[in-house]
Amino acid sequence: MTTPVRQRDDRAALAALVTAATAELVRQWQRLTTAQDALLRALERLRPGRGATTSIRPLVTRFHHEVGEFDRQARALAERWAGQDLPVAYRDGAVQALRRAGAGVSRFRWTTDHQAAITGITAGFYADLMGRVQEAVRRAQAFARAAGDSTREVTMGHVERLDTPGLAVQHPLSMIVYRDDSRHPVQAWATAALTYQGVLTANRGALNTGVWDLGAEWFECVDGPHCGFTSHPDTDHASGTIRSAEDAEMYPLAHFGCIRRWIPRPDLNGRRGLVSGDQI
Repeated sequence: MTTPVRQRDDRAALAALVTAATAELVRQWQRLTTAQDALLRALERLRPGRGATTSIRPLVTRFHHEVGEFDRQARALAERWAGQDLPVAYRDGAVQALRRAGAGVSRFRWTTDHQAAITGITAGFYADLMGRVQEAVRRAQAFARAAGDSTREVTMGHVERLDTPGLAVQHPLSMIVYRDDSRHPVQAWATAALTYQGVLTANRGALNTGVWDLGAEWFECVDGPHCGFTSHPDTDHASGTIRSAEDAEMYPLAHFGCIRRWIPRPDLNGRRGLVSGDQI
């Protein structure tokens, strides 16, 4: 029912939203790394003596200013993403579902059900983004404290010069640190996280519209040719299959980076013998 050209067109607007938000998020994170680099370069020049603390103080103040500006700008971006961009993704997913089902674009309305759905979706994703922002601020503050402690060591003559490479390794502000202590560049994390949030929101819009507005009991799954239904390696391949509304709701996506799309099939309502997972 959906041509490859139409699929690419459908994804273009969402891709633009994700690209713009990712670029701005990375730009704000760059504030932290630029300020950290400046402070580390200054620390490299420190030598024992009373003047060490005085010489470094303006850069420490500047670093704290940049951390505060990062916090303000990143929070504003998270609010725009959750309050403006994700609702657009949800609406576009709903509109595309109506188009694919041949129902007409004008039929989508922000009903109370849809409003409640997008509120729940965005609340969770906003909390996820804010958690990363707050973590970055905490880690930046920890770096500043460590830099201050190291400066005092030089001032008092306990060490001749600082181990700035060690400080950079211990406080990598250009990285997102996961719970398993793995580290990922901000660009890679932001692209993956925002893409996942955007695609999942669009798919929720499509599924909710299919059920609430069209009364669809079945959905056609469009996915990568080798993607499994519950996870990528699942041998139950998803693309080209019919899934019940319940199954589609349970697995709107299979994994990060999933390109899954859903087409409402109200024309299949009441058809006997259909089993979720059947090929079209």
